[in-house]
Amino acid sequence: MEISALQKARYAYEPKLPAVLTAPVEEIAVKFGAATESIADQKELKALFKNTYGKPVAKFAAGKNENAGKKLIVGVILSGGQAPGGHNVIAGIFDGLKKGNKASKLLGFLGGPSGLVENKTVEITAKMMNEYRNTGGFDMIGSGRTKIETPEQFAASLATAKALKLDAVVVIGGDDSNTNAALLAEYFIEQKATTQVIGCPKTIDGDLKNEHIETSFGFDTACKTYSELIGNIERDANSAKKYWHFIKLMGRSASHITLECGLQTQPNITLVSEEVEAKKQSLATIVDQICDSVCKRADAGLNFGVVLIPEGLVEFVPEMKKLIAELNDLMAKEADEFAGLKGFEAQAEWLAKKLSKGSAATFASLPAEIAKQLLMDRDPHGNVQVSRIETEKLLMGMVEARLSVLKKKGTYKGKFSSLGHFFGYEGRCAFPSNFDADYCYALGFSAFMLINAGLTGYLSSVKNLTAPAAKWIAGGVPLTMMMNMEQRHGSKKPVIRKALVELEGKPFKTFEAKRAEWAEKTCFLFPGAIQYYGPAEVCDQPTKTLKLEHNKK
Repeated sequence: MEISALQKARYAYEPKLPAVLTAPVEEIAVKFGAATESIADQKELKALFKNTYGKPVAKFAAGKNENAGKKLIVGVILSGGQAPGGHNVIAGIFDGLKKGNKASKLLGFLGGPSGLVENKTVEITAKMMNEYRNTGGFDMIGSGRTKIETPEQFAASLATAKALKLDAVVVIGGDDSNTNAALLAEYFIEQKATTQVIGCPKTIDGDLKNEHIETSFGFDTACKTYSELIGNIERDANSAKKYWHFIKLMGRSASHITLECGLQTQPNITLVSEEVEAKKQSLATIVDQICDSVCKRADAGLNFGVVLIPEGLVEFVPEMKKLIAELNDLMAKEADEFAGLKGFEAQAEWLAKKLSKGSAATFASLPAEIAKQLLMDRDPHGNVQVSRIETEKLLMGMVEARLSVLKKKGTYKGKFSSLGHFFGYEGRCAFPSNFDADYCYALGFSAFMLINAGLTGYLSSVKNLTAPAAKWIAGGVPLTMMMNMEQRHGSKKPVIRKALVELEGKPFKTFEAKRAEWAEKTCFLFPGAIQYYGPAEVCDQPTKTLKLEHNKK
Protein backbone atom coordinates (compact mmCIF):
# COMPACT_ATOMS: atom_id res chain seq x y z
CA MET A 1 0.00 0.00 0.00
CA GLU A 2 1.37 3.40 -1.00
CA ILE A 3 1.57 5.92 1.84
CA SER A 4 2.38 9.61 2.12
CA ALA A 5 5.73 10.86 3.37
CA LEU A 6 4.03 12.28 6.49
CA GLN A 7 2.28 8.99 7.23
CA LYS A 8 5.59 7.14 6.93
CA ALA A 9 7.23 9.63 9.27
CA ARG A 10 4.38 9.33 11.79
CA TYR A 11 4.74 5.55 11.87
CA ALA A 12 8.26 6.13 13.17
CA TYR A 13 7.21 8.62 15.90
CA GLU A 14 7.79 7.23 19.39
CA PRO A 15 5.17 8.57 21.82
CA LYS A 16 6.38 9.90 25.12
CA LEU A 17 5.30 8.23 28.39
CA PRO A 18 5.10 9.31 32.04
CA ALA A 19 8.44 8.40 33.61
CA VAL A 20 6.86 5.81 35.94
CA LEU A 21 5.58 3.78 32.97
CA THR A 22 8.99 3.58 31.29
CA ALA A 23 10.33 1.29 34.02
CA PRO A 24 10.24 -2.52 33.71
CA VAL A 25 6.72 -3.81 34.51
CA GLU A 26 8.00 -5.62 37.60
CA GLU A 27 9.04 -2.23 39.01
CA ILE A 28 5.67 -0.49 38.57
CA ALA A 29 3.37 -0.77 41.59
CA VAL A 30 -0.19 0.45 42.12
CA LYS A 31 -0.97 2.69 45.10
CA PHE A 32 -4.52 3.32 46.32
CA GLY A 33 -6.20 6.36 47.85
CA ALA A 34 -9.30 6.44 50.04
CA ALA A 35 -12.71 4.98 49.14
CA THR A 36 -14.74 7.14 46.73
CA GLU A 37 -18.35 8.26 46.34
CA SER A 38 -20.35 9.04 43.21
CA ILE A 39 -20.88 12.73 42.43
CA ALA A 40 -24.62 12.41 43.21
CA ASP A 41 -27.37 9.86 43.91
CA GLN A 42 -25.05 7.82 46.14
CA LYS A 43 -27.75 5.57 47.61
CA GLU A 44 -29.23 4.57 44.24
CA LEU A 45 -25.86 3.99 42.61
CA LYS A 46 -24.52 1.96 45.54
CA ALA A 47 -27.55 -0.31 45.16
CA LEU A 48 -27.01 -0.67 41.42
CA PHE A 49 -23.24 -1.27 41.65
CA LYS A 50 -23.01 -3.51 44.71
CA ASN A 51 -19.59 -4.91 43.70
CA THR A 52 -17.85 -1.96 42.08
CA TYR A 53 -19.11 1.11 43.94
CA GLY A 54 -16.78 3.08 46.23
CA LYS A 55 -13.44 1.78 44.97
CA PRO A 56 -10.34 3.92 45.60
CA VAL A 57 -8.45 6.02 43.06
CA ALA A 58 -5.37 4.17 41.77
CA LYS A 59 -1.95 5.65 41.00
CA PHE A 60 1.18 4.03 39.58
CA ALA A 61 4.48 4.50 41.35
CA ALA A 62 7.89 2.85 41.64
CA GLY A 63 7.66 -0.38 43.60
CA LYS A 64 7.44 -4.15 43.39
CA ASN A 65 4.79 -5.59 41.06
CA GLU A 66 3.73 -9.08 42.14
CA ASN A 67 1.74 -9.59 38.93
CA ALA A 68 4.56 -8.80 36.51
CA GLY A 69 5.04 -11.38 33.77
CA LYS A 70 1.45 -12.60 33.87
CA LYS A 71 0.20 -13.88 30.52
CA LEU A 72 -2.97 -12.02 29.55
CA ILE A 73 -5.63 -12.17 26.85
CA VAL A 74 -7.30 -8.79 26.42
CA GLY A 75 -10.03 -7.57 24.08
CA VAL A 76 -10.33 -3.94 23.00
CA ILE A 77 -13.41 -2.07 21.75
CA LEU A 78 -13.64 1.28 19.95
CA SER A 79 -17.06 2.65 20.86
CA GLY A 80 -18.94 5.65 19.47
CA GLY A 81 -17.69 8.40 17.19
CA GLN A 82 -14.11 8.59 16.01
CA ALA A 83 -11.52 10.66 17.87
CA PRO A 84 -7.89 11.30 16.86
CA GLY A 85 -5.49 9.08 18.75
CA GLY A 86 -7.64 5.97 19.17
CA HIS A 87 -5.06 3.81 17.41
CA ASN A 88 -2.43 4.97 19.89
CA VAL A 89 -4.56 3.84 22.83
CA ILE A 90 -4.56 0.40 21.24
CA ALA A 91 -0.80 0.69 20.65
CA GLY A 92 -0.25 1.52 24.33
CA ILE A 93 -2.26 -1.53 25.41
CA PHE A 94 -0.47 -3.74 22.88
CA ASP A 95 3.02 -2.60 23.83
CA GLY A 96 2.21 -2.90 27.53
CA LEU A 97 0.94 -6.45 27.12
CA LYS A 98 4.02 -7.50 25.13
CA LYS A 99 6.33 -5.74 27.59
CA GLY A 100 4.70 -7.68 30.43
CA ASN A 101 4.75 -11.04 28.64
CA LYS A 102 5.45 -11.58 24.94
CA ALA A 103 2.93 -14.45 24.91
CA SER A 104 0.06 -12.10 25.88
CA LYS A 105 -2.56 -11.44 23.22
CA LEU A 106 -4.64 -8.44 22.20
CA LEU A 107 -7.89 -9.08 20.34
CA GLY A 108 -9.74 -6.29 18.57
CA PHE A 109 -13.54 -6.49 18.59
CA LEU A 110 -14.77 -5.57 15.14
CA GLY A 111 -17.37 -2.84 14.66
CA GLY A 112 -17.60 -1.63 18.24
CA PRO A 113 -19.53 -3.18 21.16
CA SER A 114 -21.48 -5.40 18.74
CA GLY A 115 -18.19 -7.23 18.14
CA LEU A 116 -18.22 -8.33 21.78
CA VAL A 117 -21.87 -9.37 21.64
CA GLU A 118 -21.38 -11.29 18.38
CA ASN A 119 -17.83 -12.55 19.09
CA LYS A 120 -16.29 -10.94 16.03
CA THR A 121 -12.57 -10.39 16.57
CA VAL A 122 -9.20 -10.06 14.96
CA GLU A 123 -5.91 -10.72 16.72
CA ILE A 124 -3.80 -7.58 16.69
CA THR A 125 -0.28 -8.53 15.68
CA ALA A 126 2.88 -6.41 15.68
CA LYS A 127 2.67 -6.10 11.89
CA MET A 128 -0.93 -4.92 12.02
CA MET A 129 -0.26 -2.54 14.91
CA ASN A 130 2.68 -0.94 13.15
CA GLU A 131 0.45 0.06 10.23
CA TYR A 132 -1.74 2.24 12.47
CA ARG A 133 0.56 3.88 15.01
CA ASN A 134 0.15 7.65 15.34
CA THR A 135 -2.56 7.74 12.66
CA GLY A 136 -6.07 9.12 12.87
CA GLY A 137 -9.34 7.28 12.45
CA PHE A 138 -10.82 4.13 13.95
CA ASP A 139 -10.40 2.03 10.82
CA MET A 140 -8.06 -0.48 12.44
CA ILE A 141 -10.96 -2.45 13.96
CA GLY A 142 -13.90 -0.13 13.31
CA SER A 143 -16.31 1.39 15.79
CA GLY A 144 -20.03 1.29 16.46
CA ARG A 145 -22.78 2.77 18.64
CA THR A 146 -24.40 -0.44 19.86
CA LYS A 147 -25.35 -0.21 23.53
CA ILE A 148 -25.06 -3.38 25.57
CA GLU A 149 -28.26 -3.02 27.60
CA THR A 150 -30.57 -6.01 27.17
CA PRO A 151 -30.24 -9.22 29.23
CA GLU A 152 -29.53 -11.08 25.99
CA GLN A 153 -26.70 -8.70 25.07
CA PHE A 154 -25.09 -8.98 28.51
CA ALA A 155 -25.36 -12.78 28.38
CA ALA A 156 -23.85 -12.85 24.88
CA SER A 157 -20.97 -10.63 26.06
CA LEU A 158 -20.29 -13.01 28.91
CA ALA A 159 -20.38 -15.98 26.55
CA THR A 160 -17.82 -14.25 24.30
CA ALA A 161 -15.57 -13.46 27.26
CA LYS A 162 -15.66 -17.09 28.38
CA ALA A 163 -15.17 -18.49 24.88
CA LEU A 164 -12.11 -16.30 24.29
CA LYS A 165 -10.84 -16.79 27.88
CA LEU A 166 -10.56 -13.01 28.22
CA ASP A 167 -8.75 -11.63 31.22
CA ALA A 168 -10.06 -8.16 30.40
CA VAL A 169 -11.98 -5.94 28.00
CA VAL A 170 -10.95 -2.33 27.37
CA VAL A 171 -13.74 0.01 26.24
CA ILE A 172 -12.45 3.12 24.47
CA GLY A 173 -15.34 5.56 24.46
CA GLY A 174 -17.14 8.60 25.83
CA ASP A 175 -19.46 9.06 28.80
CA ASP A 176 -22.21 6.74 27.53
CA SER A 177 -19.76 4.07 26.39
CA ASN A 178 -17.95 4.11 29.72
CA THR A 179 -21.25 4.00 31.61
CA ASN A 180 -21.80 0.81 29.62
CA ALA A 181 -18.32 -0.36 30.68
CA ALA A 182 -19.24 0.16 34.35
CA LEU A 183 -22.45 -1.87 33.93
CA LEU A 184 -20.51 -4.63 32.15
CA ALA A 185 -17.89 -4.76 34.93
CA GLU A 186 -20.65 -5.10 37.53
CA TYR A 187 -22.43 -7.78 35.50
CA PHE A 188 -19.31 -9.90 35.06
CA ILE A 189 -18.72 -9.91 38.84
CA GLU A 190 -22.36 -10.79 39.51
CA GLN A 191 -21.97 -13.75 37.15
CA LYS A 192 -18.74 -14.76 38.91
CA ALA A 193 -16.74 -14.16 35.74
CA THR A 194 -13.10 -13.11 36.12
CA THR A 195 -13.02 -10.85 33.04
CA GLN A 196 -12.08 -7.30 34.06
CA VAL A 197 -13.43 -4.16 32.35
CA ILE A 198 -11.38 -0.98 31.94
CA GLY A 199 -12.40 2.23 30.16
CA CYS A 200 -10.46 4.95 28.32
CA PRO A 201 -11.81 8.55 28.09
CA LYS A 202 -12.55 9.38 24.44
CA THR A 203 -14.60 12.22 23.01
CA ILE A 204 -13.59 15.20 20.93
CA ASP A 205 -16.43 17.12 22.61
CA GLY A 206 -14.25 17.41 25.73
CA ASP A 207 -17.19 16.70 28.06
CA LEU A 208 -15.71 13.64 29.77
CA LYS A 209 -13.46 15.23 32.36
CA ASN A 210 -13.02 15.93 36.07
CA GLU A 211 -10.15 16.37 38.51
CA HIS A 212 -8.70 12.99 37.50
CA ILE A 213 -9.56 13.11 33.78
CA GLU A 214 -8.17 16.50 32.77
CA THR A 215 -9.22 16.14 29.14
CA SER A 216 -10.66 13.47 26.89
CA PHE A 217 -8.45 12.33 24.06
CA GLY A 218 -9.01 13.72 20.58
CA PHE A 219 -10.13 17.12 21.88
CA ASP A 220 -6.69 18.64 21.35
CA THR A 221 -6.37 17.49 17.73
CA ALA A 222 -9.97 18.28 16.78
CA CYS A 223 -9.77 21.83 18.16
CA LYS A 224 -6.47 22.48 16.42
CA THR A 225 -7.89 21.14 13.15
CA TYR A 226 -11.05 23.26 13.40
CA SER A 227 -9.05 26.31 14.46
CA GLU A 228 -6.86 26.01 11.38
CA LEU A 229 -10.01 26.00 9.21
CA ILE A 230 -11.58 28.89 11.12
CA GLY A 231 -8.35 30.87 10.84
CA ASN A 232 -8.33 30.23 7.09
CA ILE A 233 -11.90 31.50 6.81
CA GLU A 234 -11.04 34.53 8.94
CA ARG A 235 -8.14 35.32 6.61
CA ASP A 236 -10.47 35.01 3.63
CA ALA A 237 -13.13 37.15 5.30
CA ASN A 238 -10.56 39.83 6.06
CA SER A 239 -9.40 39.67 2.44
CA ALA A 240 -12.77 39.66 0.62
CA LYS A 241 -14.46 41.87 3.26
CA LYS A 242 -17.97 40.96 2.14
CA TYR A 243 -19.21 37.87 4.01
CA TRP A 244 -20.36 36.96 7.48
CA HIS A 245 -19.43 33.32 8.08
CA PHE A 246 -21.63 31.29 10.46
CA ILE A 247 -19.63 28.24 11.56
CA LYS A 248 -21.23 25.39 13.50
CA LEU A 249 -18.79 23.21 15.43
CA MET A 250 -19.16 19.75 16.96
CA GLY A 251 -20.24 19.55 20.58
CA ARG A 252 -23.74 18.25 21.24
CA SER A 253 -23.99 18.79 24.97
CA ALA A 254 -21.03 20.99 25.79
CA SER A 255 -19.40 24.01 24.17
CA HIS A 256 -15.79 23.13 25.01
CA ILE A 257 -14.79 22.88 21.33
CA THR A 258 -16.42 26.19 20.42
CA LEU A 259 -14.89 27.98 23.39
CA GLU A 260 -11.41 26.55 22.70
CA CYS A 261 -11.63 27.49 19.01
CA GLY A 262 -12.83 30.95 20.02
CA LEU A 263 -9.77 31.37 22.24
CA GLN A 264 -7.49 30.14 19.45
CA THR A 265 -8.94 32.29 16.65
CA GLN A 266 -10.72 35.30 18.26
CA PRO A 267 -13.79 35.52 15.97
CA ASN A 268 -16.37 38.29 16.34
CA ILE A 269 -19.00 36.16 18.03
CA THR A 270 -18.56 32.92 19.97
CA LEU A 271 -21.78 31.48 21.34
CA VAL A 272 -21.53 29.28 24.44
CA SER A 273 -24.54 27.06 25.05
CA GLU A 274 -24.02 26.92 28.81
CA GLU A 275 -24.18 30.72 29.04
CA VAL A 276 -27.33 30.79 26.90
CA GLU A 277 -28.98 28.38 29.31
CA ALA A 278 -27.73 30.09 32.48
CA LYS A 279 -28.96 33.51 31.31
CA LYS A 280 -32.15 32.04 29.81
CA GLN A 281 -31.39 33.68 26.48
CA SER A 282 -34.06 33.22 23.82
CA LEU A 283 -33.36 32.81 20.12
CA ALA A 284 -34.35 36.48 19.72
CA THR A 285 -31.75 37.52 22.33
CA ILE A 286 -29.02 35.57 20.53
CA VAL A 287 -29.99 37.14 17.22
CA ASP A 288 -29.88 40.61 18.78
CA GLN A 289 -26.36 39.91 20.08
CA ILE A 290 -25.15 38.96 16.60
CA CYS A 291 -26.95 41.89 14.99
CA ASP A 292 -25.34 44.31 17.45
CA SER A 293 -21.89 43.15 16.26
CA VAL A 294 -22.95 43.31 12.60
CA CYS A 295 -24.25 46.87 13.02
CA LYS A 296 -21.22 48.18 14.92
CA ARG A 297 -18.82 46.67 12.39
CA ALA A 298 -20.91 48.03 9.50
CA ASP A 299 -20.66 51.52 11.02
CA ALA A 300 -16.88 51.11 10.82
CA GLY A 301 -17.10 49.93 7.21
CA LEU A 302 -16.54 46.29 8.15
CA ASN A 303 -19.31 44.31 6.45
CA PHE A 304 -17.81 40.93 7.31
CA GLY A 305 -17.23 38.73 10.31
CA VAL A 306 -17.19 35.25 11.81
CA VAL A 307 -19.67 33.63 14.21
CA LEU A 308 -18.94 30.33 16.02
CA ILE A 309 -21.96 28.21 17.00
CA PRO A 310 -21.85 25.07 19.17
CA GLU A 311 -23.61 22.11 17.57
CA GLY A 312 -25.98 21.61 20.50
CA LEU A 313 -26.99 25.27 20.92
CA VAL A 314 -30.69 24.70 20.29
CA GLU A 315 -30.88 22.30 23.25
CA PHE A 316 -29.78 25.08 25.60
CA VAL A 317 -32.13 27.83 24.43
CA PRO A 318 -34.85 27.59 27.13
CA GLU A 319 -37.87 27.38 24.83
CA MET A 320 -36.06 24.94 22.52
CA LYS A 321 -34.71 22.83 25.38
CA LYS A 322 -38.22 22.38 26.75
CA LEU A 323 -39.54 21.49 23.29
CA ILE A 324 -36.76 18.96 22.59
CA ALA A 325 -37.15 17.30 26.01
CA GLU A 326 -40.88 16.88 25.39
CA LEU A 327 -40.24 15.55 21.88
CA ASN A 328 -37.66 13.04 23.16
CA ASP A 329 -40.05 11.72 25.82
CA LEU A 330 -43.05 11.63 23.47
CA MET A 331 -41.15 9.84 20.73
CA ALA A 332 -39.79 7.30 23.20
CA LYS A 333 -43.09 6.55 24.94
CA GLU A 334 -45.36 6.73 21.88
CA ALA A 335 -42.90 5.66 19.21
CA ASP A 336 -45.26 3.27 17.42
CA GLU A 337 -48.06 5.82 17.16
CA PHE A 338 -45.69 8.50 15.89
CA ALA A 339 -44.14 6.11 13.37
CA GLY A 340 -47.60 5.49 11.90
CA LEU A 341 -48.11 9.15 10.99
CA LYS A 342 -47.71 9.96 7.30
CA GLY A 343 -46.05 13.23 6.36
CA PHE A 344 -44.92 16.32 8.26
CA GLU A 345 -48.38 17.91 8.37
CA ALA A 346 -49.84 14.88 10.15
CA GLN A 347 -46.90 14.83 12.56
CA ALA A 348 -47.29 18.55 13.32
CA GLU A 349 -51.03 18.16 13.91
CA TRP A 350 -50.42 15.20 16.26
CA LEU A 351 -47.73 17.10 18.17
CA ALA A 352 -49.95 20.18 18.56
CA LYS A 353 -52.28 18.01 20.65
CA LYS A 354 -49.56 16.20 22.61
CA LEU A 355 -47.09 18.99 23.42
CA SER A 356 -47.55 21.55 26.19
CA LYS A 357 -49.04 24.85 25.04
CA GLY A 358 -45.67 26.68 25.15
CA SER A 359 -43.77 23.95 23.30
CA ALA A 360 -46.50 23.64 20.69
CA ALA A 361 -46.20 27.38 20.03
CA THR A 362 -42.40 27.15 19.76
CA PHE A 363 -42.65 24.23 17.32
CA ALA A 364 -45.18 26.08 15.19
CA SER A 365 -42.94 29.17 15.03
CA LEU A 366 -39.97 27.33 13.54
CA PRO A 367 -39.21 27.26 9.80
CA ALA A 368 -40.59 24.00 8.42
CA GLU A 369 -37.14 22.65 7.51
CA ILE A 370 -35.82 23.16 11.05
CA ALA A 371 -38.99 21.66 12.56
CA LYS A 372 -38.59 18.59 10.33
CA GLN A 373 -34.99 18.19 11.48
CA LEU A 374 -36.20 18.02 15.10
CA LEU A 375 -38.33 14.98 14.17
CA MET A 376 -35.63 12.90 12.52
CA ASP A 377 -34.72 9.49 13.94
CA ARG A 378 -33.24 9.65 17.45
CA ASP A 379 -29.68 8.57 18.23
CA PRO A 380 -29.09 5.27 20.11
CA HIS A 381 -29.50 7.12 23.41
CA GLY A 382 -32.93 8.49 22.50
CA ASN A 383 -31.78 12.06 21.87
CA VAL A 384 -32.45 14.34 18.91
CA GLN A 385 -29.55 14.25 16.42
CA VAL A 386 -28.51 17.88 16.81
CA SER A 387 -25.75 17.58 14.19
CA ARG A 388 -28.54 17.33 11.61
CA ILE A 389 -30.23 20.53 12.80
CA GLU A 390 -28.87 23.36 10.67
CA THR A 391 -28.60 25.89 13.48
CA GLU A 392 -26.23 28.02 11.44
CA LYS A 393 -28.89 28.42 8.73
CA LEU A 394 -31.57 29.15 11.33
CA LEU A 395 -29.47 31.98 12.79
CA MET A 396 -28.42 33.29 9.39
CA GLY A 397 -32.05 33.62 8.36
CA MET A 398 -33.14 35.20 11.63
CA VAL A 399 -30.24 37.69 11.59
CA GLU A 400 -31.01 38.66 8.01
CA ALA A 401 -34.70 39.21 8.86
CA ARG A 402 -33.81 41.31 11.90
CA LEU A 403 -31.34 43.43 9.91
CA SER A 404 -34.04 44.11 7.32
CA VAL A 405 -36.23 45.56 10.07
CA LEU A 406 -33.33 47.67 11.38
CA LYS A 407 -32.58 48.89 7.86
CA LYS A 408 -36.18 50.10 7.45
CA LYS A 409 -35.82 51.94 10.75
CA GLY A 410 -32.61 53.53 9.50
CA THR A 411 -30.46 52.10 12.29
CA TYR A 412 -28.53 49.73 10.00
CA LYS A 413 -26.94 50.89 6.77
CA GLY A 414 -24.52 48.10 5.97
CA LYS A 415 -24.56 45.17 3.55
CA PHE A 416 -25.11 41.66 4.89
CA SER A 417 -24.21 38.49 3.01
CA SER A 418 -23.80 35.24 4.93
CA LEU A 419 -22.28 31.82 4.36
CA GLY A 420 -22.83 28.75 6.52
CA HIS A 421 -20.39 25.99 7.45
CA PHE A 422 -20.41 22.90 9.67
CA PHE A 423 -17.05 21.57 10.83
CA GLY A 424 -17.52 18.12 12.31
CA TYR A 425 -16.10 15.11 10.53
CA GLU A 426 -13.12 17.18 9.39
CA GLY A 427 -11.66 16.96 12.90
CA ARG A 428 -12.60 13.45 13.99
CA CYS A 429 -9.99 11.44 12.10
CA ALA A 430 -7.11 13.89 11.69
CA PHE A 431 -3.54 12.76 12.32
CA PRO A 432 -3.31 13.12 16.11
CA SER A 433 -1.25 16.03 17.40
CA ASN A 434 1.89 15.12 19.33
CA PHE A 435 -0.08 15.82 22.51
CA ASP A 436 -2.85 13.38 21.59
CA ALA A 437 -0.38 10.80 20.23
CA ASP A 438 1.47 10.87 23.58
CA TYR A 439 -1.63 11.14 25.77
CA CYS A 440 -3.44 8.28 24.03
CA TYR A 441 -0.43 6.01 24.18
CA ALA A 442 -0.08 6.74 27.91
CA LEU A 443 -3.81 6.04 28.45
CA GLY A 444 -3.44 2.70 26.69
CA PHE A 445 -0.34 1.70 28.64
CA SER A 446 -2.04 2.78 31.86
CA ALA A 447 -5.07 0.63 30.93
CA PHE A 448 -2.72 -2.35 30.60
CA MET A 449 -1.28 -1.63 34.04
CA LEU A 450 -4.78 -1.47 35.56
CA ILE A 451 -5.49 -4.88 34.03
CA ASN A 452 -2.14 -6.19 35.26
CA ALA A 453 -3.08 -5.02 38.77
CA GLY A 454 -6.31 -7.04 38.63
CA LEU A 455 -8.66 -4.04 38.70
CA THR A 456 -12.09 -3.71 37.11
CA GLY A 457 -14.62 -0.90 36.74
CA TYR A 458 -11.88 1.72 36.32
CA LEU A 459 -11.21 4.46 33.78
CA SER A 460 -7.59 4.93 32.70
CA SER A 461 -6.30 8.28 33.93
CA VAL A 462 -3.26 10.42 33.04
CA LYS A 463 -2.93 13.77 34.85
CA ASN A 464 -0.65 16.83 35.12
CA LEU A 465 -0.99 17.26 31.36
CA THR A 466 0.43 20.78 31.06
CA ALA A 467 3.81 19.48 32.24
CA PRO A 468 6.25 17.60 29.96
CA ALA A 469 5.06 14.02 29.37
CA ALA A 470 7.72 12.56 31.65
CA LYS A 471 6.01 14.32 34.58
CA TRP A 472 2.50 13.10 33.78
CA ILE A 473 0.80 11.08 36.54
CA ALA A 474 -0.73 7.76 35.47
CA GLY A 475 -3.39 5.70 37.23
CA GLY A 476 -7.10 4.99 37.20
CA VAL A 477 -10.36 6.35 38.59
CA PRO A 478 -13.44 4.25 39.51
CA LEU A 479 -16.16 4.68 36.87
CA THR A 480 -18.89 4.88 39.52
CA MET A 481 -17.20 7.96 41.01
CA MET A 482 -18.26 10.04 37.98
CA MET A 483 -21.88 8.91 37.88
CA ASN A 484 -25.31 10.27 38.66
CA MET A 485 -28.88 9.25 37.74
CA GLU A 486 -30.49 10.92 34.72
CA GLN A 487 -33.72 10.64 32.75
CA ARG A 488 -33.15 8.47 29.67
CA HIS A 489 -35.81 6.90 27.46
CA GLY A 490 -38.47 7.95 29.95
CA SER A 491 -36.84 6.42 33.06
CA LYS A 492 -33.93 7.05 35.44
CA LYS A 493 -30.62 5.52 34.37
CA PRO A 494 -27.07 5.57 35.80
CA VAL A 495 -24.82 7.70 33.59
CA ILE A 496 -21.46 9.43 33.77
CA ARG A 497 -22.27 13.12 34.17
CA LYS A 498 -21.18 15.28 31.25
CA ALA A 499 -18.69 18.03 32.11
CA LEU A 500 -20.06 21.29 30.70
CA VAL A 501 -18.29 24.63 30.29
CA GLU A 502 -17.96 26.28 33.71
CA LEU A 503 -18.97 29.92 33.44
CA GLU A 504 -16.83 30.77 36.47
CA GLY A 505 -13.86 28.84 35.09
CA LYS A 506 -10.71 30.51 33.79
CA PRO A 507 -11.21 29.59 30.09
CA PHE A 508 -14.66 31.21 29.91
CA LYS A 509 -13.64 34.20 32.03
CA THR A 510 -10.64 34.82 29.75
CA PHE A 511 -12.94 34.77 26.71
CA GLU A 512 -15.56 36.91 28.45
CA ALA A 513 -13.01 39.64 29.17
CA LYS A 514 -12.16 39.98 25.48
CA ARG A 515 -15.38 39.29 23.57
CA ALA A 516 -16.72 42.86 23.48
CA GLU A 517 -13.52 43.97 21.75
CA TRP A 518 -13.58 40.99 19.36
CA ALA A 519 -17.25 41.68 18.48
CA GLU A 520 -16.45 45.19 17.24
CA LYS A 521 -12.88 45.02 15.98
CA THR A 522 -11.07 42.59 13.69
CA CYS A 523 -8.83 40.67 16.11
CA PHE A 524 -8.57 37.42 14.17
CA LEU A 525 -5.79 34.92 14.93
CA PHE A 526 -4.53 32.39 12.38
CA PRO A 527 -3.23 29.25 14.17
CA GLY A 528 -2.19 27.42 10.99
CA ALA A 529 -1.80 23.67 10.57
CA ILE A 530 -0.85 21.22 13.33
CA GLN A 531 2.93 20.97 13.57
CA TYR A 532 4.59 17.61 14.30
CA TYR A 533 8.26 18.54 14.10
CA GLY A 534 10.14 21.40 15.68
CA PRO A 535 10.50 23.00 19.12
CA ALA A 536 8.20 21.75 21.91
CA GLU A 537 6.56 25.18 22.27
CA VAL A 538 5.26 24.74 18.70
CA CYS A 539 4.65 20.98 18.52
CA ASP A 540 3.77 19.66 21.97
CA GLN A 541 1.53 22.34 23.45
CA PRO A 542 -1.85 21.36 24.94
CA THR A 543 -5.02 23.38 24.35
CA LYS A 544 -5.52 26.89 25.71
CA THR A 545 -8.37 25.47 27.80
CA LEU A 546 -6.08 23.02 29.56
CA LYS A 547 -3.39 25.64 30.18
CA LEU A 548 -5.90 28.14 31.55
CA GLU A 549 -7.45 25.50 33.82
CA HIS A 550 -3.97 24.90 35.18
CA ASN A 551 -3.50 28.67 35.56
CA LYS A 552 -0.84 28.80 32.87
CA LYS A 553 -0.88 31.40 30.09
